[in-house]
Amino acid sequence: MSRLRIFGVARTRAFRVLWIAKELGLEYEHLPIEIRAANPRAEEYLAINPNGRLPAIDDDGFILWESLAITLYLAKKHAFGRLYPADLHGEAKTWQWSLWAVNEVDRGVNIWSLHANRLPREERNPAALAEALKVLEAPFRVLDGALADRPYLLGEEFTVADLNVAAVMSRALPMDFSATPRLGTWLRRCHDRPAAREAVALRDAADAATPPEVTRMIAQRNRL
Repeated sequence: MSRLRIFGVARTRAFRVLWIAKELGLEYEHLPIEIRAANPRAEEYLAINPNGRLPAIDDDGFILWESLAITLYLAKKHAFGRLYPADLHGEAKTWQWSLWAVNEVDRGVNIWSLHANRLPREERNPAALAEALKVLEAPFRVLDGALADRPYLLGEEFTVADLNVAAVMSRALPMDFSATPRLGTWLRRCHDRPAAREAVALRDAADAATPPEVTRMIAQRNRL
């Protein structure tokens, strides 16, 4: 049995951890749990992550939560000097872009995806959709500019910095990127990787199996 266990249904931020696990070619056990009152495993999971958020991992007894902390940990453990930069400046830039993605685009992308396609059509809010796009304009220009002279965030090679930012932005793939074409090209390039396609397939299957009331609850609970 694998010593790595990944907790969280693929339509949550567990998607990011599944992508890195597949990118690294790791053997793992996926426990696609939900955290809802009706879920008998919710209380058990709180012993792993007392925040009650997904995902978390158990790596041979080492418990870690927060999706991008997990991706950074796994990349450094299994691909130091390759997917994870070996030099101090590259490592710092990886942290920079990972934190930037969470602070600048994560919420806006989630709001956009809910009101563009995930909520039932009659429950979508055009004003929320427009506001999300407005909020994302500036950070999207920043990312587009960073890609002006390089195919990936740190240079010529794909790294965990690209994975983290592209994973946070994954639900933005259907957006119109005509105003930031380098960003759009980069995002599609990242998601064309075999590991990304496999992780997206898991998420799409989880999305398809999610009742509308659950998506509604997610939007309400997170004020999206």
